[in-house]
Amino acid sequence: MTDIPYKIYLEESEMPSSWYNLRADMKNKPAPLLNPGTGKPMTAEELGGVFCDELVAQELDDTTPYIEIPEEIRSFYKMYRPSPLVRAYCLEEKLQTPAKIYYKFEGNNTSGSHKLNSAIAQAYYAKKQGLKGVTTETGAGQWGTALSMACAYLGLDCRVYMVKISYEQKPFRREVMRTYGASVTPSPSMNTEVGRKILAEHPGTTGSLGCAISEAVEDAVTHEGYRYVLGSVLNQVLLHQSVIGLETKAAMDKYGIKPDIIIGCAGGGSNLGGLISPFMGEKLRGEADYRFIAVEPASCPSFTRGTFAYDFCDTGMICPLAKMYTIGSSYIPAPNHAGGLRFHGMSPVLSQLYHDGFMEAVAVKQTDVFEAAEYFARCEGILPAPESSHAILAAINEAKKCKETGEEKTILFGLTGTGYFDMVAYEKFHDGGMTNYIPTDEEIAAAVAKLPKVAE
Repeated sequence: MTDIPYKIYLEESEMPSSWYNLRADMKNKPAPLLNPGTGKPMTAEELGGVFCDELVAQELDDTTPYIEIPEEIRSFYKMYRPSPLVRAYCLEEKLQTPAKIYYKFEGNNTSGSHKLNSAIAQAYYAKKQGLKGVTTETGAGQWGTALSMACAYLGLDCRVYMVKISYEQKPFRREVMRTYGASVTPSPSMNTEVGRKILAEHPGTTGSLGCAISEAVEDAVTHEGYRYVLGSVLNQVLLHQSVIGLETKAAMDKYGIKPDIIIGCAGGGSNLGGLISPFMGEKLRGEADYRFIAVEPASCPSFTRGTFAYDFCDTGMICPLAKMYTIGSSYIPAPNHAGGLRFHGMSPVLSQLYHDGFMEAVAVKQTDVFEAAEYFARCEGILPAPESSHAILAAINEAKKCKETGEEKTILFGLTGTGYFDMVAYEKFHDGGMTNYIPTDEEIAAAVAKLPKVAE
């Protein structure tokens, strides 16, 4: 076998020309989105009032395995893709593990994360449809930053509702969005009816992704020429993010590498779904076997403590119902530093795969996450985002198990982005002010008890 370099780069000509639709290989398809008023599956016409037409088609398509990437989007991708697949030699040496560790690094663009892969696609289809602009929510700020970049490139208006705690914790992330021309509003706000309602019911709340989604959707549907776009959870987003896994697999195949364990942080599911998609496809088709691990924060444990049921994707209960692992749309996460992983539910695609036993999940505490982040930064020279560091922690733990057993397993994880806008969190960790809030069974039960009643 050829010696493995530190960084494996594909040539531009080797970049994927199509996205991979994992649903096409799923025997048990994810359940359809439901209209909360009728309880029936959402039609393309109904979804078209909220989302762009082409994105609606992608959302509902669960049979086409490959969907061509438009040339305009591929040209934009070339500004920062292919992204590197890195062999973590220094981390391996530090751990004294026989395991081989690789990570796919998605932080080599101004948005600092993988989110740009879907942002440019969604903005492209909005522009193609002749819209004025788009609205969205953002948790840690990566998605809002990525969408503001994409909209600036294409000349679209961009309105971002940013979870209030992140708005306050990450002023520089907010300013990057404004630099690219986006308007940024802390959520919940007094700008929308649903925001005012949430503030009345929860005075002083630090917000949640569910709150911000509600506000962004209301903004879109009440202004002509606007549509709502989402950075995670939806089928279309996992489709666009498959470029991560397709590049990763192509790079590994180039050097004859086969991962045994594939790890990703999990909030809504965009980066995890994108990374594992071609590998999971092989597993579903019976062509290969892999162990998949989703890593989520203990403060918002959708997989590990959630219920597989239909729920609203937003706190204001105005969005379609999705069948997913959820701890309840009324649950307001603690104002911790899990960033973009503070969503009450999980992607319907990943939820179905987890329910069917194709994937594992673990929940981890944020102090352990930041210990792993610091350890990784000192070994590999990259300051990781808090979200990514959940995957880093799990990868380190698996590598330590290999040291104990002597097994030479190959571990792959997704490094979704950099943490240079997360220094308030790092400061709190270094100063000893970071705590590990974990919801009680009673808190989760109270939120789950409010799940909508759906006849299945």
